[in-house]
Amino acid sequence: MHKRPISWVKLRRVPRQFSWVDQRLVRERYIDQLTPEACALYLFLVTVADAQGLSYYADASLGQRLSLSAPLLHQAREALIRQGLVAYRRPLYQVLALGAPEPVPADDPTDDAAVDIKAVFNQIWEVLS
Repeated sequence: MHKRPISWVKLRRVPRQFSWVDQRLVRERYIDQLTPEACALYLFLVTVADAQGLSYYADASLGQRLSLSAPLLHQAREALIRQGLVAYRRPLYQVLALGAPEPVPADDPTDDAAVDIKAVFNQIWEVLS
């Protein structure tokens, strides 16, 4: 199956500090708003995601791996979505960049949808820098 990011605008990059887990998760208090179940799900997703933050894990597999019932898993996922930490379109998860603009909903990235030109130039600048 071909996978592609749900949100190109919030595609994550390796933070400048050492870890893959962005330290702003703690410094900017994202973690303070999460339940232990949501934290466990986030850590799992960060760990298994590819370089674009993408991963496929079925609810049954996640529930078993994290010892979460279906309702707790759903609540954890919804909390991560509300905090802007992940995007989810069954069966695909995307771990999102912290502090980036909200994702622009688009079913087809090849359509003529509006583009945040500032974000495009910022990404180009990051690549060239």
